[in-house]
Amino acid sequence: MSDAADARNWLELPPDVTASILSRLGAIEILSSAQDVCSQWRKICKDPSMWRSIDMRNLGEWDKDYVHEKMCFHAVDHSCGHLLDINIEYFGTDDLLLYIAERSVHLKRLRLFSCFGISDEGLSKAALKLPFLEELEIFIGPISKHAVETIGRSCPHLKSFKYNLQRCKGYVCDDEALAIAQTMPELRHLQLLGNGLTNEGLQAILDGCPHLEYLDLRQCFSVRLVGNLEKRCVERIKNLRHPSDPTHDFKFVTEDLDTWYNPSDYDDYDEYD
Repeated sequence: MSDAADARNWLELPPDVTASILSRLGAIEILSSAQDVCSQWRKICKDPSMWRSIDMRNLGEWDKDYVHEKMCFHAVDHSCGHLLDINIEYFGTDDLLLYIAERSVHLKRLRLFSCFGISDEGLSKAALKLPFLEELEIFIGPISKHAVETIGRSCPHLKSFKYNLQRCKGYVCDDEALAIAQTMPELRHLQLLGNGLTNEGLQAILDGCPHLEYLDLRQCFSVRLVGNLEKRCVERIKNLRHPSDPTHDFKFVTEDLDTWYNPSDYDDYDEYD
């Protein structure tokens, strides 16, 4: 069969079949190439139903961060307020996150990976505009207890919270754990990889999150699961990951980098109290 015949066959597919095929591409592939193939594909790619879920993983192409951020603005515009799920890697900024929040009030799932352009204040402002959020996954560096509290109070339907960090073994702090315990009572799934919480913070989480079924404490080196606390976790939590459990299934780097995080650099978080 000739190349021309192959092209004709692709273009003659029913629109719903073509839409199903294109939906399997990431947002970057659609915006950078697929929508320019022909007028029919462009029309399908602009349909808001194509943008209920936006996957903006850029594979660490740091030199293209600005391009990917610009594409993400367009993707959110294409969703016309119907966006339910978005995944951003590396290039997220405060401006982009607020743009998403303001135009996606029904957003249920938000994942922010290695988005060091997102600040504490930016995350807090966005959370205020996401009352229906059910799942939040963060791997962007330390955030203050103020931001965690704002997320919990602004997103009452939050059922899954993943707040993962790279921190040195010497870091000890229960602020975030206490904020979670006080403001996220509906949690079913909690991942705190690399957190500095202690047994006191863990006790508070068990008290404040009665529906918790999954708890990931990998690399939480200040937690000591022994005695009554270990018994309580085993009895309460269906799926428990211990501090010493391996992290091979976590996609980002998780080894302890003492030069990456210095607790004294974040003492000014108290200004939010």
